[in-house]
Amino acid sequence: MSSETGIKEYLPMIVMAAIILTVQITALLLASPMDANDMQAFENPDSTANAIYYIGVILVFTFLLLMAIKRNMQWIIQLTILLAVGATMYYVFYALLSIADVSIMTNNVVSGLLAAALTILLYKFPEWYIIDTVGLIIGAGASAIFGISLSILPVIVLLLLLAIYDAISVYKTKHMIDLAEGVMDLRLPILFVIPKHLKYSFIEDSFKKEDGQEREAFFMGLGDAIMPTILVVSANVFLVQKATLNYIGFISYPALGAMIGTIVGFMALTILVMKGKPQAGLPFLNSGVILGYIVGVLASGQGTPFY
Repeated sequence: MSSETGIKEYLPMIVMAAIILTVQITALLLASPMDANDMQAFENPDSTANAIYYIGVILVFTFLLLMAIKRNMQWIIQLTILLAVGATMYYVFYALLSIADVSIMTNNVVSGLLAAALTILLYKFPEWYIIDTVGLIIGAGASAIFGISLSILPVIVLLLLLAIYDAISVYKTKHMIDLAEGVMDLRLPILFVIPKHLKYSFIEDSFKKEDGQEREAFFMGLGDAIMPTILVVSANVFLVQKATLNYIGFISYPALGAMIGTIVGFMALTILVMKGKPQAGLPFLNSGVILGYIVGVLASGQGTPFY
């Protein structure tokens, strides 16, 4: 294999890593204006019960999606996800516009119109670059909201539970694979699409791979970018008052360590994925971000990484 062929083969994975980093940096930038606008999802960020509640919501939502797929009621999935996407984008735009100190009414109107316009565009023309653009917005927005809503320990509990759940759902019950295949045709921003060539069309893709035929694009679940980013944001928000904490720019050492750990976990995941076997992403990504966070805390001179 030539070096050029090797780079071309791994280029989609490099793009995926860049997407994860973009989501993380954007989420860190959104955290402050979202926190200032009281966009927290939970009243008590220190309660580990929030992590259990989050898992419960995911289980119920997954069950309802699988039931809708089984009963050929995909329109319910599409409507639910589009409403969630529109609401998340509204919060993102509202937080950004609040920095400009516009009036509340103006902010509500402009944010609502922008969110509605992008949601309609997504529904009418779900091409891969629209999917990816919206995915970046809602990925960063959701990560920031939960990152400012959960302190360190609840986030770590959440990530560990999600890693276990993801492994079970992919390797044991395989219902996550069924869910992904069931909603793929709806062309919703629940994943990132990385085409192998610029002529690729997500709209025209049938997603049916014949024997010996390679797919024209790589796909990465939106959750693979969101979940580890929650810890990155939480580390940057809830450790900010520690006097001995070190920063590089606006990113604290623990948050930077978590970002690096995410990429290391992603690299380990990539090695297995490139061998042609489907893998659960969160066991690798969540383990990486937690270990990276711990290293970042130790490097910053803190005592215990669990607060």
